[in-house]
Amino acid sequence: MSCSPYSSPSASIKKQSITCSNHADVDFVSTDDGLSPSELILRARGKQAIVSHLTDKFSADVHSQLEGVRVISNVGVGGDNIEIPAATEHGILVANTLGVNTDTTADLAFSLLLAAARRIAEADSFVRSGKWTHGAIDMLAGFDVHNRTLGILGMGRIGQAVARRGAGFDMRVLYHNAAPVDFPGEFASKERVLAESDFISLHVPLTTETRHYIAEPELRMMKPTAILINTSRGPVVDEAALAQAIADRRIAAAGLDVFEHEPRIHPRLVKCENAVLTPHIGSASIETRRKMSMMTAENAIAALKGERSPNLVNPGAYHS
Repeated sequence: MSCSPYSSPSASIKKQSITCSNHADVDFVSTDDGLSPSELILRARGKQAIVSHLTDKFSADVHSQLEGVRVISNVGVGGDNIEIPAATEHGILVANTLGVNTDTTADLAFSLLLAAARRIAEADSFVRSGKWTHGAIDMLAGFDVHNRTLGILGMGRIGQAVARRGAGFDMRVLYHNAAPVDFPGEFASKERVLAESDFISLHVPLTTETRHYIAEPELRMMKPTAILINTSRGPVVDEAALAQAIADRRIAAAGLDVFEHEPRIHPRLVKCENAVLTPHIGSASIETRRKMSMMTAENAIAALKGERSPNLVNPGAYHS
């Protein structure tokens, strides 16, 4: 008898299409690969609303050719696949699914932290490969999580949710943010967070300023026993520098759900046994993906009805 893996139901996507169909004609594209810019422009002709995903890239050039489009409703929180200023300039509303995935993503971030600290992926492979033939006192010994220092870079909704989980493990919380927040952790400089933390979890948005926010200089500030967790956006970390730091044992391990050039991953990083890697599944619980799909449909429908979309990103588009 074999054990079948979980499979995500497609019911939420179908329900999303049905919900939209009650208010407008729906042209559904059944692909997970995203459309090229030319395909996006062609498919958008005659449409007033677009429901998009991170794989759909809306550049300034694409926005300039979306005639008649009133809203782009994005499945997800980050809008780095959409050039928001260009959308605003052309009077195109952009909405997302802010807030619905906070706890689910925080769960995964802390799962990666635990898995990297206790070498869960290595242990699973060890057992499945038949290498477990006897016990040893130092077999796959990892790091304690309780009573350690958790560093949070980016103390927004998800950063705070991860910090709350750390508090449940009696962790000391250090954080760096654009400004202090009302949270029972200690605000500190980025440099201090990097130098003092045993675990560092990244929760900054991807902007020009945060691209390679963690690179060679930052990795050298970290403890050799430190573990880096990234569930924000891949380009926030210099992947080649991280792979080198892990290979050289300048940091202990990493837990990564996002990568610089998804779905490609730096080959040296793939070979690091002490890197726990997941395929951008931060919000991928059945319940949360259903909520995200329905919220996206509701955002689009509101705009089509002339109402203000919930979770609107660029209200300035109303005045363009």
